[in-house]
Amino acid sequence: MNETKDFNWNAVEFFRSLTAANKLARQEGFVFCRVSGLDGFEEALAAMQGRRPVVCVSDIAPGYTALDTSPMTSRLKTVFLAMPHPIDDMGRRGQCFDTLRELFRQFMSRLIMERVALEQLGIFLDPRVQFTEIPQYFYNGCACAYFSITTSVYTDLRFNPEEWEE
Repeated sequence: MNETKDFNWNAVEFFRSLTAANKLARQEGFVFCRVSGLDGFEEALAAMQGRRPVVCVSDIAPGYTALDTSPMTSRLKTVFLAMPHPIDDMGRRGQCFDTLRELFRQFMSRLIMERVALEQLGIFLDPRVQFTEIPQYFYNGCACAYFSITTSVYTDLRFNPEEWEE
């Protein structure tokens, strides 16, 4: 039976490098943090207490395997963006959201190029990347948004008797 390779796109390293190389992110003082979902925001919260904007990528990824047509395993990669502002300054909050939207746009311009390279490895990105602004205060005095990218790879689900006890 053919051995299959489990390719996994390293979204953490991809967005870490984008944050470091992006002029807008550098100008605004964004720092990169790795988180484990919303429950694992300790590193990001520490940066925000220092009034630093953050780009956070979750190192956990929910997913699913589709069994209907060509078996595909899909994983959801989530990126959080947060930018602090004076708590009572709604004008500044709006400016922060404008910055988050522009940073998202610039990240997507690089993701288009990454998509082509990933497809050559058999990793497919869903072309729909939804950007969600968090309307309430997730963290007081901070404009927050997130976006998710779904990656898919073909999965060999052929039965292999060598994987099972008799």
